[in-house]
Amino acid sequence: MARTKDSSSAQKEPGRLKQMWQVFQMTRRYDSTAPWLMLLGFLAPIALGLALALWLSGGNGFTIALWVVAGVLAGLLIAMVILGRRAERAAYSQIDGQPGAVGAVLRSGLRGGWMGNEMPVAVNGKTQDAVYRAAGRGGVVLIGEGDPHRVQRMLKDEERKVARVLPNVPIRLITVGHDDDSVELHRLASTLRKSKRVLTKPEVLAVSNRLNSLQNSLPIPKGIDPMKVRAQRGKMR
Repeated sequence: MARTKDSSSAQKEPGRLKQMWQVFQMTRRYDSTAPWLMLLGFLAPIALGLALALWLSGGNGFTIALWVVAGVLAGLLIAMVILGRRAERAAYSQIDGQPGAVGAVLRSGLRGGWMGNEMPVAVNGKTQDAVYRAAGRGGVVLIGEGDPHRVQRMLKDEERKVARVLPNVPIRLITVGHDDDSVELHRLASTLRKSKRVLTKPEVLAVSNRLNSLQNSLPIPKGIDPMKVRAQRGKMR
């Protein structure tokens, strides 16, 4: 019976090609330019490979075939990269403006050594404005979600709290939105990655541990350099 259940569940799971087709269909609904960009990304390497083949092969059919195959493979790779980025942008566009959208990005979209929590560190119960926090090689970033003017006060309050605990760590304030001074949701992760690196990886871990203690409202002794804090053995395990 167990084997039957395992085989039936495996059959129900869509294959990789079917998953890619579903992602493509979803992306095309929200981004009409994605198919054309993918087609351009696929055809351009093929055309380049064919041109190089005619120029460098000296009429050798086998060499021409190799160049064309290389162009096809490169085109497939570029098309998949374009699909992945456009699909991520389309997915974020569906939740853009909703409470918790920033938390979704921090949960699944952070790379490059950045760490964030999907739960906000401060929330306004009436307006649903929220402040999120992330730590990485660029220091600490406080991210405001909601009306840019209302959330500024919340960002300043959290900045003072973090500055008391981490006086030597750069703190950056960001609001997510479509204003000139805000960062669009789908650009949030890339904006964090582009931050100037000022901390090492061990320092990022120490900063993250100190921020966790702040979140837990634990008493923090004064006069301690946060850059020299060591992670507890239990947490490291």
